[in-house]
Amino acid sequence: MAGVSSESLTAALSDLEAQLPFASLSLAQELFGVLTLVDSSAGLRRALTDPSRTAAEKSALVGSLVNGKVSAAAGTIVGKLAASRWADARDLGDALETLAATVVIAVAENRTGSLDSRTAASGITSLEHLENDLFAFNRTVSANHDVQRALTAPQATEAAKTALALKMVPSACEEAKALIGQAVSHPRGLKLTNLVEKFATLAAARQQRWIAQVSVSRELAPAQAERLARGLNNLYGRELKVNTIVDPTLIGGVRVRVGDEVVDASVISRLGELRRQLAG
Repeated sequence: MAGVSSESLTAALSDLEAQLPFASLSLAQELFGVLTLVDSSAGLRRALTDPSRTAAEKSALVGSLVNGKVSAAAGTIVGKLAASRWADARDLGDALETLAATVVIAVAENRTGSLDSRTAASGITSLEHLENDLFAFNRTVSANHDVQRALTAPQATEAAKTALALKMVPSACEEAKALIGQAVSHPRGLKLTNLVEKFATLAAARQQRWIAQVSVSRELAPAQAERLARGLNNLYGRELKVNTIVDPTLIGGVRVRVGDEVVDASVISRLGELRRQLAG
C-alpha cells in the first residue's frame, strides 16, 4: 500500500489510537465482519473507492449497510475509512483488516493491568506473549503437512478449519486465537502463515511504544539514568523499557526515540537547526 492509500491508513490508525485504551475483542470482530462484507462484493468495493463519489456519499453508503448491525464505535471507524481516498479497491479492505487486527493487539496490550497502569508487564510483556503465540502457531503448521492440507481443504467448513487451528495452540492467549481464527477463516488470498506473520509483525511494532531508545554522548551516572527514566515514564504515561546507547558524536545532550517519535536535545541537533535558520 502506497501513496494516497498509505496516507489514508495512517490517518485512520491515528484516529483509532484514542479508542485503543478501551478496545474490546467485540469491536475487532465487528470490524472483521464488515471486512467480510466488503470482500464479498466487488461492486461495493468499487463504489466505496470511487474517486468521483464524495466522502459524504461513500460514508452514507457504508452507513446504510452497517448502521444498527454494529456498534456506534465500529460504524464511526468504518464510515471514516470509507470517506477516505484509496488508490486501489483492495486497499480499503487491507486497511480495515489492519485496523481490526490493531484493536485485537491493543486488547492484549491492555489485558494484564488497569487502563492507567504504568507497569511494563501490562504492555510489552503481553504483546511479546501475543507475538510468541502467533509464531508458535506458524511453526506448528509449517512442520505438519497434513495440518496444512486440512487447513486449506476447500471442502472443509470455516468452523472446522478454525477448530483445528486452535487445537494447535491450546494455551495461546485469547487475542492470538482471535487473530488465528480470522486468518484461517478469511485469508483473503494470502497463505495462512503469511497472514498470521503479518499480524505478528503488527504486534511487534506495537511493542516499540514501550521501548525508549536513548542515545547520550557519555555514560550516565545511576542517578542520572534513574531521573531520565522517571521523566520519560511521566512524559509517556507508562513505564518504558529504557535502552541506553553511548554515542560520542552527539557531543552533548540526549536523543530519545519511542516508537516513531523522536525527541532530540543533542548539541548536534541544535547546531543543525541553527545552520538551517541561517541558511533560510
